[in-house]
Amino acid sequence: MLDLIDIIVAKSIALIEDAKTSADLNDIRVQVLGKNGEYTSVLRGMKDVKPEDKPRMGKLINEGREKIENLIAKREAEFKAVEMALRLKKEAVDVTLDTPQEVGSVHPITSVIQEVVDIFVGLGFTAVEGPEIESDYFNFQLMNIPPDHPARDMQDTFYVSESTLLRTHTSPMQAHTMLSQKPPIRIVVPGKVYRADDDATHSPIFNQIEGLVVDKDISLAHLKGTLDMVAKALFNADTKTRFRPSYFPFTEPSVEVDVSCCMCGGKGCRLCKGTGWLEILGAGVVNPAVLSNCGIDPNEYSGIAFGLGVDRIAMIKYGIPDIRSMYENDVRFLRKYK
Repeated sequence: MLDLIDIIVAKSIALIEDAKTSADLNDIRVQVLGKNGEYTSVLRGMKDVKPEDKPRMGKLINEGREKIENLIAKREAEFKAVEMALRLKKEAVDVTLDTPQEVGSVHPITSVIQEVVDIFVGLGFTAVEGPEIESDYFNFQLMNIPPDHPARDMQDTFYVSESTLLRTHTSPMQAHTMLSQKPPIRIVVPGKVYRADDDATHSPIFNQIEGLVVDKDISLAHLKGTLDMVAKALFNADTKTRFRPSYFPFTEPSVEVDVSCCMCGGKGCRLCKGTGWLEILGAGVVNPAVLSNCGIDPNEYSGIAFGLGVDRIAMIKYGIPDIRSMYENDVRFLRKYK
């Protein structure tokens, strides 16, 4: 057996020294040290060795195996060094070369937010922002949303704890402002909001812009005049607005606001599904209960409030068919809608 060990070790050394690649070394490892390798067969022969010779024989076998493994490891390191040097040479970049740089562009959502906020600031509004993690108290209770309202359903709202959540609208900033500032109030609130929706026209995270005006003798007429002016500035001078009765717990009366289709001018097309109108926001006269909740006397002051979905406005303005494409970080999307 000693002669067989010497023969296998000598043969392995010769093969390792003649190897040309890492793949050759791997083949040698399998041939010699693998499950059915030559050296492994020697280990199986240990059962036939006399008990008194086993310690010495085991030591010699282990030394031979270690010698082969060390030599393979040494050659592998040499091959890797050569391969790395070749790769570095091949992939080397001349940083002194003048390489073309692609000019970036503003994302459609960011563009719409900036445009809408600029319009309202031009009308005398102040832009304010608030936390995206809100308390139930500000998100629901102060907005006159009772505990049994569908908006409180766990399937519609992302709760952080029993009393803390990811805001479902930017309305909490209306409450924060009314509690900290006396009328007159004119604010517009852009920001991200979160709801448990996910399909071609809904996203679990989307952008909203809310507005609030609180002053003496504010009426639905002020709301209609303001939103009509904003729609014309946002789309074009020929845009018409339409108010439809609706329900929101924080406004009374409440309305849904449509604009004439910017693609067909109200004649009916694919974008407006043949109706000639596009729904863009919800609005209304601030519910007296909300004013009272926020420490404002509803007998002395009144207000109007509105909230529009930025993502929907962007889809309409840019003809984007799927809301999810705006959140996929695909540079091709930016090139298309630049």
